[in-house]
Amino acid sequence: MRDEREFVEYVRARMPWLRRLAYRLCGEWAGADDLVQECLVALYRHWRKAAAAESLDAYVRAILVHAYLAERRRPWARRVQPAADLEDGAVSGPGIESRVDVRAALARLTRGQRAVLVLRYWEDLDVAQTAAALGCSAGTVKARRRTPSRRCAGCCRTTRREVGTRGEGAVRGAAG
Repeated sequence: MRDEREFVEYVRARMPWLRRLAYRLCGEWAGADDLVQECLVALYRHWRKAAAAESLDAYVRAILVHAYLAERRRPWARRVQPAADLEDGAVSGPGIESRVDVRAALARLTRGQRAVLVLRYWEDLDVAQTAAALGCSAGTVKARRRTPSRRCAGCCRTTRREVGTRGEGAVRGAAG
């Protein structure tokens, strides 16, 4: 019972962060919710191991990113195309144009490149932390960051400057 209570408390506290990260990875809310649900099922199955980890958030982030990267390998993901997400059009306010530019740029990237950029620039992880979350080497992170960040450089820097460079301020402002 104690483990289950701890799990529920953690999920309640971190759900907004999980949904924002999932949204940034997949680019639409319905997919983000599915991704979070898949992550939480895996987390529940491995709760004792996760709770004992050095950083629970890093452990959960890795589960979420791995689920995101594995999604396209499933046969149904190649056949099913979700409808447009209505929530995306409801965003307004200062800096919205650059946020839309960032979303459009991210949508053109491969899943691996997108995951690297989201973790490095929105989650503000260093190369080693990003590599740990992705389960790859630091060299792979650097290579996946190089090409897409050149294409996205102008809009990413503008958005980060507008909303702050770290933490929840950057997350709230960049997600819309």
